[in-house]
Amino acid sequence: MSIKENLLRIKESLPQDVHLVAVSKTKPIPDLQEAYEAGQRIFGENKIQEMSQKWESLPKDIEWHMIGHVQRNKVKYMAEFVSLIHGVDSLKLLIEINKQAIKHNRIIACLLQIHIGQEDSKFGLDKKGLIELLNNPIFITLKNIQIKGLMGMASFTNNKEQVKEEFKTLKNTFLLTKKILPNIDVLSMGMSGDYPIAIAEGSTMVRIGSSIFGNRNYT
Repeated sequence: MSIKENLLRIKESLPQDVHLVAVSKTKPIPDLQEAYEAGQRIFGENKIQEMSQKWESLPKDIEWHMIGHVQRNKVKYMAEFVSLIHGVDSLKLLIEINKQAIKHNRIIACLLQIHIGQEDSKFGLDKKGLIELLNNPIFITLKNIQIKGLMGMASFTNNKEQVKEEFKTLKNTFLLTKKILPNIDVLSMGMSGDYPIAIAEGSTMVRIGSSIFGNRNYT
């Protein structure tokens, strides 16, 4: 199936209130152009340099989402254009995003990444770290960032019950966070292999790559 056919099939399967991030990392610009022409406007990248190059080449009404782990010294390269940063997992990173947003006279939208998977390699805050961040007096002073919600990645496993429980945990953490930040409305969870489970557990944003663009070539 073509990228357009894959995209339309997935969009038809999503509830109206769930946003689709087309994960375009490692994919060439013509692939993104095909998805764009099929109506897709939100693209997710995990490397800032690659995202910057694509931003320069592609139409300016695209929303660029940074979905990978963010190094503080790289924030300046995307601060001018990034629409949403998914993987924010520390106050230090928020401070840097705020600083770079001020330089461009912007308010940058962010999601706080919560660690829900079993793998050690996954980044993210635990519940204690989240509460400490939200209650830190410095957090309130960051006027050029806007926390839109939470993001998390389930374990890479075939155990659907485990994945379901991890998404349920993230939804509960989202509801807890909403008591402190009443305006949050984004719960970014679910990828190609598990997004139907994520949607059933309350996801409002799914990040889908290989089911749209095909398998990635990392060579």
